[in-house]
Amino acid sequence: MVLDIDRFYRSCNPTKTLDKGKPEDIQLYVDFSSVRGGQIIDRLTRRINRCLPEESCCQLFTGHIGCGKSTELLALKANLENIGFHVVYFDSSASLNLTNVDVTDILLAITHKVIESLKQNRITFKSSSFQSLFQDIKKFFPSIDMTLGVELSLGIAKITAQTKDSPALRNELKRYLEPRTTQLLTAINRDILIPAKKELRTLGKKGLVVIVDNLEKMDNTLRVGDYSQAENLFVHRGDKLKQLNCHTIYTMPLVLRYSDFITNLRDLFGQRPENLPMVPVRLKNGSEYGEGIRLLEEMVMRRAFPGVNWEQSQRLITQIFDNTETFRRLCLVSGGHVRNLLRLICSCMDREDPPISSKCLEKVIKEEQNSFLSIDNKEWDLLRQIAKQKYIGGEQEDQDEYHRFIRHLLVFEYHLEDESWFDINPILAERKEMADNL
Repeated sequence: MVLDIDRFYRSCNPTKTLDKGKPEDIQLYVDFSSVRGGQIIDRLTRRINRCLPEESCCQLFTGHIGCGKSTELLALKANLENIGFHVVYFDSSASLNLTNVDVTDILLAITHKVIESLKQNRITFKSSSFQSLFQDIKKFFPSIDMTLGVELSLGIAKITAQTKDSPALRNELKRYLEPRTTQLLTAINRDILIPAKKELRTLGKKGLVVIVDNLEKMDNTLRVGDYSQAENLFVHRGDKLKQLNCHTIYTMPLVLRYSDFITNLRDLFGQRPENLPMVPVRLKNGSEYGEGIRLLEEMVMRRAFPGVNWEQSQRLITQIFDNTETFRRLCLVSGGHVRNLLRLICSCMDREDPPISSKCLEKVIKEEQNSFLSIDNKEWDLLRQIAKQKYIGGEQEDQDEYHRFIRHLLVFEYHLEDESWFDINPILAERKEMADNL
């Protein structure tokens, strides 16, 4: 079998999310759960499936940006659909302005996506409450192009579209809707979600699940009073997010998992947020972890030669890399961050056609090392400490630095069986500032 270079390059696109619901993506999917601390998606599925029909389950899901959350959530969607649920999945970054997002923004977006999804099953809705809301918005915000009597989904779409790119208008509308959040929730549940679940049951469905992806990308530097945007949304307004009368899963910024509010989140949502860690390529003691490396190699080979099993594909490695050591080096330096690994491959292929040489890979690694944000002396000290001790924490005054490390992928988290640890990004570990002091 000969490598199709162009197709391989496209399949390694780091921005592409695999969808297990699509036949062409199934053969590219690799299950990393055995080296990521267990079957997280199975746990999310069980909680939903074990609820009574009249109950609703609300769960939080997090992880480093680019670690594969969207792929796993789409796998969850496929699992839930296979056992009889109607699932509405949507990318919040495409529907909302995540630089400044609030509960009412999310509630309206969910309502719009649910209505649009259920249209495919010929389920439609009418709501006097929403029509009244549209009339009030037309009255108080004449700049919003709103035709009274417009179809429900279209009306919501008009509101969100016209406010997404207008911060001033969005803030005004937010101030208007904020004191009406309870009434808005009542209208959504009474006029949309409860009737939807009833109609879905007549079609043989177990229930309705909404998955809101990419909320973890919100601007967490924005302050809302004394709290960050994420703290305000999930901790102080989280009770509103969980009041929707359907099963919901929200992604949230990873830094919240290491904040002082983790106990509040656990108490509010009933369990700790599920976290998708990196694929370990080294153990806590620093030794190479063969199984993690093998699974990453299998992921690459599946994209290079779809349909070829792992054993057969090993004979084809030299079509992609000049030798097996270059391949192993790539996996190790990725730190088990799936998107980074794919990005490194594409960067190499931008410079030369496969087989990718060791020399080319080292040039790409050097460029990556030089691309990190500015790191001051105090931060280098903290990073060296993490590299030695394999955990984050300590002085309260250092929390902002730890959160920055996590946000900017300077530090990765790993789970293997019953053990958890942190380590610095392997590319960063090779910087002179780190290598000279370890």
